[in-house]
Amino acid sequence: MNAETTRPAIEVRSLRKKFGRTEVLRSVDLEIPRNSVFGFLGPNGAGKTTTMKILVGLLHANGGSASIMGHDVARDSLQARAAIGYLPQAASYWKHLKVRGVLNFTAQRYLDLPRPQLRQHVDETIELAGLTDLVDRKVAKLSGGERQRLGIAEAWVGRPDVLILDEPSSGLDPEGRHEVLSLLDRLRKDATILYSTHILDDIERIADHIAVIDNGSIVAQGSIDSFLVGSTALYSVGFSGPLFGAVEALQTEAWVDAVEPETDGRVTVAVNDRSHAELELLRSFVASGVSVTDFRPARRSLEDIYLEIVGADDDDG
Repeated sequence: MNAETTRPAIEVRSLRKKFGRTEVLRSVDLEIPRNSVFGFLGPNGAGKTTTMKILVGLLHANGGSASIMGHDVARDSLQARAAIGYLPQAASYWKHLKVRGVLNFTAQRYLDLPRPQLRQHVDETIELAGLTDLVDRKVAKLSGGERQRLGIAEAWVGRPDVLILDEPSSGLDPEGRHEVLSLLDRLRKDATILYSTHILDDIERIADHIAVIDNGSIVAQGSIDSFLVGSTALYSVGFSGPLFGAVEALQTEAWVDAVEPETDGRVTVAVNDRSHAELELLRSFVASGVSVTDFRPARRSLEDIYLEIVGADDDDG
């Protein structure tokens, strides 16, 4: 395996951007593996869309660098753009066009193919996006989910190496979100997908890597598994009867980060030392006179982790 095949699909180093005197990106670093689905999270105004617009060549950075499949987006802009399929947050279409017309028009722009091969190529894209029954429907008559699938199909019709999708499932009902995420899942074997979203459940379902941006800086980045496991472990303890002084006693231990009694006869304990917790946590409850009914590891939610990172008072988007 050569260096080019192991190099990340997208590399961003110390990226900076100002609008007037306002600094909206502050030394952003991203590394997006090839053939990954990379979720981009952050509050409204954190810098997600600005970063994406720099990657696709719609904005110029004030500093730093970014590359797509090894091509610098500033120095090698034509090669970088050729590797990208892009869906903006507010995609617009000529509403009188039909679904096939939109994809035919885009395919003719990007692909130098004889007419029969071009039609076959568009047909394959239509089938992949689940648009077969909609080919003769005007864009103006599409539902939100159908419109977003058309947008992703249009981004994919040129068969780029990288798809950059800005809020592809935003504002959709559950069925529309399911259809969009299913399409992304089908595309993941053929392309690297970078997409922004404020829907944390979608991230957990589809992404294998994520980054969180806040106030123009990347504040966390890694695999979804590393986020969900993290440095803090949770244990859920069921009990009957009073807790006596168990909570207070545990809160004095250095290996305990937090103790949160629930309302259903359970208490959740966050620890920073798993091995110590396995030895001491159950023993501590029993020593305090608590009648323990069950004891098991608990899974942290991505929402909990996200709020820890950006703060519960921010609006996520």
